[in-house]
Amino acid sequence: MDSCSLASRTLELRLKSPFRLARGSSTTRTNVVCELEQGGALGRGEAAPISRYGESAASATAALAEMAGALRMPRAFATEAARVARPGQRAAQAALDVALHDLAARRLGVPLHELLGLDPRPLPPTSFTIGLDPIDEALAKVAGAGEFEVLKVKMGGPGDLELVRAVRGATARAIRVDANEGWSAAEAPAKLAELERLDVEFVEQPLPAGRLDETRALRAHTTLPLIADEDVHTADDVPRLAAVYDGVNVKLAKCGGISGALRLIAAARAHGLKILLGCMIESSLGLAAALAVAPLVDWIDLDGHLLIADDPFDGIPFRNGRLELPTGVGLGVEPRVGATHASSPVGARA
Repeated sequence: MDSCSLASRTLELRLKSPFRLARGSSTTRTNVVCELEQGGALGRGEAAPISRYGESAASATAALAEMAGALRMPRAFATEAARVARPGQRAAQAALDVALHDLAARRLGVPLHELLGLDPRPLPPTSFTIGLDPIDEALAKVAGAGEFEVLKVKMGGPGDLELVRAVRGATARAIRVDANEGWSAAEAPAKLAELERLDVEFVEQPLPAGRLDETRALRAHTTLPLIADEDVHTADDVPRLAAVYDGVNVKLAKCGGISGALRLIAAARAHGLKILLGCMIESSLGLAAALAVAPLVDWIDLDGHLLIADDPFDGIPFRNGRLELPTGVGLGVEPRVGATHASSPVGARA
């Protein structure tokens, strides 16, 4: 068998505007690209570390270095990343899992969704995110989001209802809401009642993760679907959430990559839950990995690459306000001409 080498490359992503949510704001993100080479073929994946769970670019890079030394069966692309994964480092696991899938599809010369046996049907429209912004900034984003059929508004801070009222007053488009654990059980019922009046489509993670009894009670008093985000990571979480939520948000960075996403989607379907496919702030490399499973879901929230000013990858079609599956081999994206990012070897040859 050909030897296999693994390297990492750090991505410093600059946002087009400050990204504000209940836990704070940021203007940059540092992600890590995993590059896996075997037999002249190169597979890539992106780690988008989630600080909410104690991850960072440094911890992801260190985890990738450890996983590199443990790699034995790269052709077992559906299971190898989970076998060598390091506890608490799911973003790094996701990057390696995606790189393994990309490598396998490139070896066969087919798009990744074809390797997975998925129908490249037209996808649901992706939402465009408006942060927990001052109202004038939010309305400017609404005005600039003309191609998008759906808007997602962040809540969970002072003045969040006023923000949604202002957005609704400026557009008839579908609006979704994400509270990012920012509400208390006492204030949530009144907020949901007002969001019903404002014709919101659904609400993500209204209460802090782990408050399942309170969320179950809240759900009984609203017609709005409630979608688990911070409460769900992997397929193992689904049984305890099925009587509490109406759906789950699947993010590759949380569930460990494409293999984890497929398991989570299957578990959610088995329990009658709707599926939202989400992302972190990632380049087109990370978004292409999520798009590979997009034909399996109900709703799409994949605008992370559209929020950055210097996307170092290219290849995701975006026409008439809708994302399309890349048509190239593997993930279907390639480094953008002239893009630069740091590089550091992270490990061994297997």
